[in-house]
Amino acid sequence: MAVNSEAIRKFLRVYFIMGSVNCQKDPEEVLLAAIRGGISLFQFREKGNACLQGEDKLQLAKKLQTICRNNQIPFIVNDDIELALEIDADGVHIGQEDESADIVRQKIGSKILGVSAHNLIEARKAIDDGADYLGIGPIYPTSTKEDAKAVQGHSFLKELRALDIQIPLVGIGGITAENAAPIIGAGADGVSVITAISQAESPEESARLLSIAVLNELNELKNVH
Repeated sequence: MAVNSEAIRKFLRVYFIMGSVNCQKDPEEVLLAAIRGGISLFQFREKGNACLQGEDKLQLAKKLQTICRNNQIPFIVNDDIELALEIDADGVHIGQEDESADIVRQKIGSKILGVSAHNLIEARKAIDDGADYLGIGPIYPTSTKEDAKAVQGHSFLKELRALDIQIPLVGIGGITAENAAPIIGAGADGVSVITAISQAESPEESARLLSIAVLNELNELKNVH
């Protein structure tokens, strides 16, 4: 799935990340509800205690991918390059502890490649290695990732944009509809969330409120410029 930067900016607006361990309800139901609420991109992230392995993981990935395909939502796989290639996912997202982005780019060809970056050196290397977008965070405190780095607030987003780094950016970490707008104001193209949707009383309503918050801020910024 070769896509240009403008298309990726739109995909990143409300970026939902989820695996079976993040849900209190059936993952398929949660994803369908999130899509109804307005998510624009989905990442399958099957990690953590009691996460699915092997065939079970593969089957869940296929079910969630089918839901995304039926709703024209790009389907990204976290870290597992072999799985992404096996099911022909739309892309992959990798962290700094995974294979380097240039090697992953060679493996996945023109599929979407997202890379987590926590400082300028990591960001520049990811861009040089062929990343399509950068995941920036954690913006706010989060309990979802046990190995989360230090909270950054909006400073790194602002730094990247001040240096005229134009690659699409998405914020992650502790994001809700209430605190999403300043992330867009700081230079992100969208927000990525896990529990704000996956564990919400109504995943659909939570996704809708996030979408409204992001789009309102994007429209305000357009009007300012």
